[in-house]
Amino acid sequence: MGKRAEQAVENHRNGYNCAQAVACTFADLMGMDEKDVFKMSEGFGFGMGACETCGAVSGMLMVASAVSSDGNLDAPATKQKTYKIMRELQEAFREKNSSTYCRDLLGGKGRPKLRSCPGCVEDAASLLEEKIFSETAED
Repeated sequence: MGKRAEQAVENHRNGYNCAQAVACTFADLMGMDEKDVFKMSEGFGFGMGACETCGAVSGMLMVASAVSSDGNLDAPATKQKTYKIMRELQEAFREKNSSTYCRDLLGGKGRPKLRSCPGCVEDAASLLEEKIFSETAED
């Protein structure tokens, strides 16, 4: 497990939700203030508060989008590149855990638990380290 993944798991232990734990770990690499990222990602925990898309996945995608986007308000040119990255990250997470949905990952109602929340946080942060920040994540 890389340093950023370790930090994300520690953030989760310290009360950050899954999305916050992942996104806040990479705030500096996004060029953003951690408190702003914390606030922005709060509603994405627990599968957007409704057991939908896993919060760790949402946090992972927020980070990847922030670094992929050109931020050009007048003539955005990076959407297709960013969408491709989103698909690749989601597929990689799905390959590891069989789903990107919180309700599937946590199990319940006769379904097995596929992965714990800390495990999802670790996986999402590790994917960012590996696929987006492979040269800078250890800084």
